[in-house]
This record gives sequence, C-alpha cells and structure tokens, in this order.
Amino acid sequence: MKANKKYCSAAIAAVIVMIVIAWPPQLGAQSSAERKPGAAQWSVQVDKVDPVDVNIESAFQVAIYENLLEELAKTKRFKQVFRSGDRNASDVSDLLILKTTVQKYTAGSETRRAVTTVSGATKLNVRSQLCTRDGHVVLERVVDGNVRFLGSNLRATHNLARNVAKTIKESSLPEPSTSTPAQKSEVSNVAAARSSL
Repeated sequence: MKANKKYCSAAIAAVIVMIVIAWPPQLGAQSSAERKPGAAQWSVQVDKVDPVDVNIESAFQVAIYENLLEELAKTKRFKQVFRSGDRNASDVSDLLILKTTVQKYTAGSETRRAVTTVSGATKLNVRSQLCTRDGHVVLERVVDGNVRFLGSNLRATHNLARNVAKTIKESSLPEPSTSTPAQKSEVSNVAAARSSL
C-alpha cells in the first residue's frame, strides 16, 4: 500500500514539473496570428476540393474538406469559417475564399504500412489559394499531407488539413477593409454613374 502511494506521489510530482516547464513559454508567447482586441479580422469560406484530373476517391475529397473546416476553426485566425454555398457568407464584408486543388495523390495501403514501414504510404499534394471575392490571390502555397507508418489512409487528409491551416496561420495576410459588400456595390454603382456622365 505504501509503495502505491509513493509511486502515485512521484507520478503527480512528475506531471506538475512537466506542466511548470511547458506552461511559461505559452503564457508569454503570442503568435503572429493573434490579434489585438477590436482589430479587423478576415472570415473565410472553404470551397469544395477540386480534384482537376487527379484520380482521387470522393471520400478523400470530402475528408479533406471537412478536416479543413475543422482545422481552420482551430487556428482562431478567422472571425468565421463558412462552408461553400453558405448564404450567410454573402453578408460578410471581409471574406477570403480558400480554394484547394489536388495536384498529386498516391493511394496507400494500411496493410503494407503495418507489415513493412518502407512502403504503402498515402500521399497528398494540394495547391491552396486564399482569394478575395474579386479573385485577387492573397496567399498561395503547395502543401503535402502523408501517412507513412501506422494509421488509416484517411489520416493523410487530416495531416494535410493541419498543414494547410498551419501554413495560413503562420503567413501574413493583408489587413481586411472595413466596408461591407453593400457599401462596395454602392460605391461601384456611383462610380459607374459618374463615368457615364
């Protein structure tokens, strides 16, 4: 009984030491993606994954899309994360659109990975673009997601989405404007009326 209490106390002490060691850098560190309260922040709409000519299973396309939504929300880089076709996105003034195009896909084998650690990897390679409503590209990156050892083939989609979100979080984006979509269209209507005079 005394030995169990001794091991339990040692385990608790080890956990406390690990927390104390890991905690201070997180308290003082502030990532480049964190914003001051009240600062303007973009929202993002995630478009469906475009396979182009790559032969990729629809389950992988859906998994990439769903994982992107989840991972982008975790970054706290965006005010809101919208699905493709969400009508609420049309009312958002500072909206970026994430376009994901599959460039390469290598189907892996969970069985081969489990038996040998040198073959059977699932590999994904995509081009990610953050664009404004008018199509101006503000960020473009090529990102990979792989499963090389243990794990399901769909784990590559999670790894890919995490890498895309990390890339976006660590990148600098231009400051969003402060006008609403309705204001922008009114300005363009006024400009068009003046040019016709």
